[in-house]
Amino acid sequence: MNLLQFALRRSPPRGFSSVMLRLAKIIVALASLPMASHAHALEFSDIAQEGELRFLATHPDPKSYRYESRVRISEESLATGVVQLTTCHYDLDPIRKVVILFNPNRLQSVAIQSATLMGGVEVTGHRVTMSEVQRGASICIDLESKALDTLEDGSFRLQAGPLMRRYFDGYLPMQARLHFSWPQNLLSLKTTNPLPQPGVKLIQDTSEASMELIFAGRLTANIDLQRR
Repeated sequence: MNLLQFALRRSPPRGFSSVMLRLAKIIVALASLPMASHAHALEFSDIAQEGELRFLATHPDPKSYRYESRVRISEESLATGVVQLTTCHYDLDPIRKVVILFNPNRLQSVAIQSATLMGGVEVTGHRVTMSEVQRGASICIDLESKALDTLEDGSFRLQAGPLMRRYFDGYLPMQARLHFSWPQNLLSLKTTNPLPQPGVKLIQDTSEASMELIFAGRLTANIDLQRR
């Protein structure tokens, strides 16, 4: 939890789910989100148990909460480690008040890009407070953060995780899309973890790469890049 902490908090309901997400050692945690009504279509077998990680070719509950991040790497980022990114949370469930906390030691700037179906959003320092969040709400937040790690071999790493959508002692299926872009011919993709497989789709070209994930459990993903 050494770059950025992002926590959504409310008093725990009788049944709740939580999502924890991190991008390049950026930890993003959505705590105590209630289970959406359409999640009742899930079967018990869809829930991963503690210590279990399953990748899913199709999402059994595609209208549920989803997470997306978009990271923009510049040539200057390779020296400073600072990247621009946007994190979006879609199809949120009703919550009276949500407090988002970012690590002030790593956060360079934060601003609300968009917010829908909520009573209000306030940014105070490294805190973002959402109030009267309605079902299906969404929020996108623009950030600058020192999120790009340089490895010993001179390559670069961005991490996402642990990603999870917790429910009691298990994990509900969730989907996440992680998108990375950089100037043409600056970088190339070295490797990813996890590797492409059912439930993990990798899309890449000379100036961007995306990972589309469908899974149940606790996942830490990373993408490694190298100079061209």
